[in-house]
Amino acid sequence: MDLNPPEELQNPRPAPRFALRRPSAATARMYRTQRVWQRLVVPLTLAPALGLIAVLFGTSVVYGFSQSLGYLPFLGQTTLTLDAYRNVVGGATVAHEFWTGLGFSLWICCAATLLSAFCALVVVMLWADRLRGAQRGLMLLNINLSFPHLVWALGLSLLLAQSGLLARIATALGIISMPAEFPVLIRDRYGIGIIVDYVTKETPFLVLILLSILRSQPEAYDVVAENLGATRWQRLRFVTLPLVLPGLGAGALLVFAYVFGAYEVPAVLGVRFPQMLSVLALEFFSNPDLNSRAEGMAISVIMALVVLAIALIGRALSTRAAA
Repeated sequence: MDLNPPEELQNPRPAPRFALRRPSAATARMYRTQRVWQRLVVPLTLAPALGLIAVLFGTSVVYGFSQSLGYLPFLGQTTLTLDAYRNVVGGATVAHEFWTGLGFSLWICCAATLLSAFCALVVVMLWADRLRGAQRGLMLLNINLSFPHLVWALGLSLLLAQSGLLARIATALGIISMPAEFPVLIRDRYGIGIIVDYVTKETPFLVLILLSILRSQPEAYDVVAENLGATRWQRLRFVTLPLVLPGLGAGALLVFAYVFGAYEVPAVLGVRFPQMLSVLALEFFSNPDLNSRAEGMAISVIMALVVLAIALIGRALSTRAAA
């Protein structure tokens, strides 16, 4: 019996080698063209809308900035100067209103933003598990957001004013002897009514942002932490809080920028002095003395620069935190 393997097994044939051929120049050019079009399809699709926005926004920016520099051709003023900025920052009459309005605006914005962020964080931390799949809770949040700020401000004025519903109920219950004894919450010099309006409107907005973040994250984090023996408070502190803080910071920045530039709520719930810068700028712009329009535009430009500075600071802080 021959135990030697066959000759073809002793000397196997080498595996064939397949040489990789380079694609032809036409094929390579076609691939490059496809990659370029894939990169350009989104910008080209958005180009009409972005172009329209750029034209409208750019025109308004150029118009406002040129008028803040004193370019008022309808008054015969075509020389660009910084007189409006000098009057706003260090003038005899305008500067006092400007600096007071700036401090009042920053107080309103900071208080409303911090309180809204805190309330939204408390709601999400305490009722995140219930709100994730609760359609009624989400419907209530959306209903609140459906009301315009002007309508909400008018409703609060009817509710919280000294002649409003709460004052009359307190008088009927004997808590106060007359509606005039009700505390001043609307049109007060500290802006409490404005802050209440923004807090009650922006808290649902921030809650929806945080819930969307939690819904995009898998629930395995909570399950793993619970299996490792973490309590509910520890899961909220070490799992939920780090997940929602970046989104909360971005949402709070949006709230600050909106409140700083909004007009309707401080116009309805505010007083004549102090005024937020948005109301003050519009008063200067609509002044019968057309020379005051430059000061109004200068205040608007300064407001835009303040919002831009806050946005850059927030971006820098978020970048440092992410690093």
